[in-house]
Amino acid sequence: MILTLDMFGQPHRWVTWQHALFYYSKNLVAWDAGEQCFTFVGGYSRLTGRRSEMTANSIIAIKGRALHPRSLHQTPPLSNRELFHRDRQICGYCGDTFSTTRLTRDHIKPVSQGGADIWMNVVTACRNCNQRKAGRTPEQAHMLLLYAPYVPNKAEYLILSNRNILTDQMDFLARHLPAQSRWRGATHLDHATA
Repeated sequence: MILTLDMFGQPHRWVTWQHALFYYSKNLVAWDAGEQCFTFVGGYSRLTGRRSEMTANSIIAIKGRALHPRSLHQTPPLSNRELFHRDRQICGYCGDTFSTTRLTRDHIKPVSQGGADIWMNVVTACRNCNQRKAGRTPEQAHMLLLYAPYVPNKAEYLILSNRNILTDQMDFLARHLPAQSRWRGATHLDHATA
């Protein structure tokens, strides 16, 4: 996958190499970065007999209106996969690390008590702790919440949503992580095995 940025260098989204080549062919790439380059070959020209080729960098900045302005500031969608990655697969109550098959999404303020299904109201919980807490708040269940929830910024969400990040892409995204991110200090190898 190719990492796209806005003109100011802010992370935007992952695109396929085909989509990146579209940006290049339409002259929509403002600048590129990263150490990785990929060369793609096409067909042969009937006029010259030469084969066409295009090179794309692993990180590209897209010009102006090619990016939808609303998508730059939207809250990332909440899913269990990204939630478990945000919390590094650590239960918010017992502190143990589990495989994703043994994890659940826990609503700090339960939905049955008016809690919302949003990043700021959910943490990763093992099945045992989630069942023990049941439909209660941590205070009602006398269970200590070990870490605070937070909304991942765009850079962190891009890390959470892609399992095959190149080293140069991870280094770039790591520089844009928020202070509260549990991914601060993690290496690309940590992510690949998470």
